[in-house]
Amino acid sequence: MASGRRPEHRAPPEIFYNEDEAKKYTSNTRMIEIQMTMSSRAIELLALPQDTPSYILDVGCGSGLSGECLTEDGHYWVGLDISKAMLDIALERECEGDLIHSDVGQGLFFRPGTFDGVISISALQWLCNADKKSHNPPKRLYKFFSTLYASLRRSSRAVFQFYPENSDQLELITSQAMKAGFTGGLVVDYPNSTKAKKMFLCLFTGGVNTQLPKGLGTEESAQSQAKYSDSRNRWKKMKGKSVKKSKDWIQEKKERRRRQGKGDVRPDSKYTGRRRAGKF
Repeated sequence: MASGRRPEHRAPPEIFYNEDEAKKYTSNTRMIEIQMTMSSRAIELLALPQDTPSYILDVGCGSGLSGECLTEDGHYWVGLDISKAMLDIALERECEGDLIHSDVGQGLFFRPGTFDGVISISALQWLCNADKKSHNPPKRLYKFFSTLYASLRRSSRAVFQFYPENSDQLELITSQAMKAGFTGGLVVDYPNSTKAKKMFLCLFTGGVNTQLPKGLGTEESAQSQAKYSDSRNRWKKMKGKSVKKSKDWIQEKKERRRRQGKGDVRPDSKYTGRRRAGKF
């Protein structure tokens, strides 16, 4: 991607992702599929326990596409984004997570050890820009990573899918993360493919499970190919079931709210999901 076409060179994120861009971003079928696939892969790299839900922070949550993947996996999440227009779309889409309007370059504000993991899709590179005179990218990155490290429980992971502009930017990001206390490194999926290549910064807060995962496509193994196919097939299945406002969708949402202990859930009946007269 030529530098002139990169979104972060056009305007600050809170301006670039205005109301029109937010709606366009969330209605583009190809963009949705890409976001869902990358989100599923990021969640896989978190290596979360399978027998219990986790509490996850989604940095740059946008309109909640990545959060939907977390919800589908049974996790609870909090989403941060600097674009109010994107968060408004997430509210309209009735995402399950808690949404917070925040500039993460100013640092996070959570209690120590709040989260079991962090994901971030296509957001980290924005912190490398100085959109205001007061912005210093190295300081903003360090502020973000240091407060993020504190908000994570030990032995947890943070996985960032991002688009570094060049090797200098990649070095800037990783050096500030390591300075803040993280270990880990870069996981590159399909490094030899122009279209499928994706970069994930996989960071650890200590513990025993600190072996860096292998990137998909680095070995022509059936196992690696199957993992990637599963995430894509999952999106295709999602497109064909539980259409929003359908009976299945409503029942699934009710069940999630019951699991969360929310007491305002109406009981199921034969009228659940039935269209009312005059409603389309």
